[in-house]
Amino acid sequence: MRKKIVAGNWKMNLDYNEGVSLFSEIVNMVKDERQGDQLAIICAPFIHLNSLSKLGGSDVAIGAQNIHDKENGAYTGEISAKMVKSIGAEYVILGHSERRQYQAESDELLAAKTKIALSNNLKPIFCIGETLDERNNGSYYEILKKQLVNGIFSLTEEDFRKVVIAYEPVWAIGTGLTASPEQAQDIHAFIRSEIEANYGFNVADDTTILYGGSCNPGNAASLFAQKDIDGGLIGGASLKSRDFTDIIKALNS
Repeated sequence: MRKKIVAGNWKMNLDYNEGVSLFSEIVNMVKDERQGDQLAIICAPFIHLNSLSKLGGSDVAIGAQNIHDKENGAYTGEISAKMVKSIGAEYVILGHSERRQYQAESDELLAAKTKIALSNNLKPIFCIGETLDERNNGSYYEILKKQLVNGIFSLTEEDFRKVVIAYEPVWAIGTGLTASPEQAQDIHAFIRSEIEANYGFNVADDTTILYGGSCNPGNAASLFAQKDIDGGLIGGASLKSRDFTDIIKALNS
């Protein structure tokens, strides 16, 4: 049975003290809201990971926002999967649209990052999504399939089962726009059908697929009510403890 997940992505926000303070609030509030096998994750900047992993306990898991595709070496300024795992993180975001755009991360690079994450026992939150132009010209199914095939469909079934997928319509990130629940469901169902075609029904049915396009307390319940939407990858709303907790409450409803 697939997990229900709300994962916060703090992006490049919060200094050390601000991060510890916010995370402490989130942990205390999530304790009262998280149910059953639901999972809350905070993916924070590298400076926070060590401290947050000690504060989260069993209530909030910790994830990084990126790793390098090599195990180690002369890569000044980079962070390896082994380093991230060593401080207690369990997850890592890979393929976020901002890194695809600003760092020109290719599907092939992301495939390498995914494999090195898995070899170090980090679970990837693998992001895919289409731009506004791709949405408008009708090529978005083709784009999404390409990102899946080139990025993660070469994994063995055993490794693929460790991956969480996040659909983030690029046109709805930081713009205030949001895919309608019906639009989001359509894409989530498409993703699940592609997984089934490659790995079979059981794997597809067990795969957690998150929605990641401007999800907030106001629209979370209607999005999460859709059959194939298993939670959210949350940006701006994860920087406010009440908003993040309210989204977890929406997952419960």
